[in-house]
Amino acid sequence: MRLCLPVLAATLAAFAMASASPCFAEDSRPIAVNNPPAQQTALIDLLALMSGHCKTLTVAGRTFACKAVAYAHADKGRVNFAVAVDDPNDENHVVSFSGENGKRADDNSYELPIDRMLLNSKDRPKVDGLPVPAEQASTGVCRQTGNFAAKKVNDVTCTATDNEGRRYELLFVSDGTPVSVRRIRQSSPSIQDPFK
Repeated sequence: MRLCLPVLAATLAAFAMASASPCFAEDSRPIAVNNPPAQQTALIDLLALMSGHCKTLTVAGRTFACKAVAYAHADKGRVNFAVAVDDPNDENHVVSFSGENGKRADDNSYELPIDRMLLNSKDRPKVDGLPVPAEQASTGVCRQTGNFAAKKVNDVTCTATDNEGRRYELLFVSDGTPVSVRRIRQSSPSIQDPFK
């Protein structure tokens, strides 16, 4: 089974609807994006859904709660820490910290340099009925502690600033439930695959 990035967003939104928590957002207007649309050619080959809560979720200066957090690895090596945002005005609101060349410092820590944010909302254009995320060039880093291979993640922290100066922050803390890891299809792992 093959999933592209828009399907991941839809999957997270559907999965997240089952465990909603209160939203702290004051406003859920779409974020203006000044980058050209990118080609969505990578296919997700591995997906890890994490159970817990977001102690912090800031999207361009607005504070939200989250419904779900997932790690998604694409067959070409791109990684996303995707967050289904708890937004009562937009069930398609998903933000992803996206990057390549992640590294493990040891068996219980993984660091991913962020080079873009993927922003999805109900206002995005659709392909095959699913909203396609906008890409916003960004710089930052995500750090995950725990071990995906052992299906145990303690936390995920991400910070990024886009090329318009907007900040994005995530502090996700696991509730101790084992990570649900799904290999969607076989592919060559990227360097420093955190699932080894």
